[in-house]
Amino acid sequence: MKKNEIRQEKVLTYLVDEYIQTSEPVSSKLICEKYVRSASPATIRIDLNKLEKDNMIYQPHTSAGRIPTIKGYRTYINNIVTQFATSKYDKTELLREILVKYYKDTPLALHYIMQLLARETDQLSFVAEPEISYGHLEKLDVFKISENKLLFVVSLDSGLDKTVILKCDQTLTEQQLRALVRYMNEELVGLQIYDIQNKILDEISEKITEENTILKLFIQELQNALSEISNYFIHFDGNISFLEQPEFNEKSSILTFLGFIQRQDHLISLMQKSEKEKQWQVLMGEDLGQPELTSYSLIFAKYEIFGIPGYLGVLGPVRMDYKKNIPIIRDIAQTITNTTKKGMVVPKNDR
Repeated sequence: MKKNEIRQEKVLTYLVDEYIQTSEPVSSKLICEKYVRSASPATIRIDLNKLEKDNMIYQPHTSAGRIPTIKGYRTYINNIVTQFATSKYDKTELLREILVKYYKDTPLALHYIMQLLARETDQLSFVAEPEISYGHLEKLDVFKISENKLLFVVSLDSGLDKTVILKCDQTLTEQQLRALVRYMNEELVGLQIYDIQNKILDEISEKITEENTILKLFIQELQNALSEISNYFIHFDGNISFLEQPEFNEKSSILTFLGFIQRQDHLISLMQKSEKEKQWQVLMGEDLGQPELTSYSLIFAKYEIFGIPGYLGVLGPVRMDYKKNIPIIRDIAQTITNTTKKGMVVPKNDR
């Protein structure tokens, strides 16, 4: 790389760093005085003009400083990616303590971790619950909690439990329910939830005679229960302070952002389509699939809890602290995965 290209790369990095901190357009004079004292303001202006020609930055109005474009932010992240190798999140031991303390209540552990992530990043944090279809059934329990409501408890061999209450149109006696649950456990224990949903229950239904309508209806209810608990569900947490950022000064911006986070199916689809070998991903601009979302950014990482995958990360303005946030999200996801491998989580009083 030529000397002037190396300098232009640094100028872009300094400009983005400064804009992230101040949210004000950055001038050549400021870059020269604060970051590159060895170069003249005229040289820095030439660099800025080249970066603007390459669509890395733009000038919001005449005589103003420059602001990074989406392309500029992407290039900036690529330029600083080597720094992430030496940047470590310093509270991983606290994460392990949370996971060990609440090892029997995974949703609560993830809730506390999500709160920690919101505090550390000052952005809206989220956790997408583990996708249980990857797990294997250890036990199925079904309880009658009213005349027409059933509580399904699906226990996985990993130790993860998921529950759902469904309205049931058929009337079952306690004896019938116990017999149905016993039969289902005999047929399904040890099998992967995905196979149970997409293959095994259909095969069982095909073998059932027309006279055995109770079993056929119960299998339909079980299918509904598994569908209900197998989908990802996103939980959000953020200090109200994240709305104090300049990007949320207008009511329309807040409403657009709130509309975005309500589209859970869209968010999950974005993350699933963007999975790569990297431990973390950043989506911004057109990556988010809607023109009105070009001002926002999504940083996420995939984690596994007892071998079952989920997602966590933050959502916020494209002008966010990537140097700080990416290592935090990467290390939290990695700590969850490493701490909850089968046989790893052992509370102190159980040793």
